[in-house]
Amino acid sequence: MTGRFVVFEGGDGVGKSTQCRLLAAWARTHGVPARLTFEPGDTATGRQIRQILLDPATGDLDARAEALLYAADKAHHLHEVVRPALARGELVVCDRYVDSMLAYQGAGRVLNLAEVSEIARWATVGLVPDLTVLLDLEPERAVGTIAEPDRLESAGADFHQRARALFLELAAQAPQRYLVLPARRPAKWIADQVQARVAAMLPKMSEPADRIGS
Repeated sequence: MTGRFVVFEGGDGVGKSTQCRLLAAWARTHGVPARLTFEPGDTATGRQIRQILLDPATGDLDARAEALLYAADKAHHLHEVVRPALARGELVVCDRYVDSMLAYQGAGRVLNLAEVSEIARWATVGLVPDLTVLLDLEPERAVGTIAEPDRLESAGADFHQRARALFLELAAQAPQRYLVLPARRPAKWIADQVQARVAAMLPKMSEPADRIGS
């Protein structure tokens, strides 16, 4: 049995974590096992990588080294968390995945996008999400409002504008597997749109768990 892989993408501060939690909770009420996860850092090894990447104390880090650290986190995360959950038939709900690496390390750090894409593809063995939800918002209304930004959040307005533009470009290239939503809309409205899309992917999720078999 193979599960489904749903990823939330977008800039910092757009509400991805909230929507991930809402989707996983909704799925569970419909009797579907859901694995809530995130990148970078949702493994013991990943937590060490995350500390290096996001701690302002790390300071300047070569852009290629940064990209390779993100790739290492993804490779181990898929090995330890994502692929086993999919093999168990679970709905994997992930906060950030490959698009973030392309947007931040490719466009944001102005690295060769084709090279970053190939590194990401190799690290993930080409695993593509069944659905990517892109929460879109102008950076100044999202990351610009974070009181204590981490190392990546502090990368500057131009960095975050380039990242946003690439997120939107990636979605436009494969509209059949993206759901682009304005992050400024109410959380419940966004959750409703996401749930409707996921329900269409998993038609057996039409009844709440306490009604299944009644």
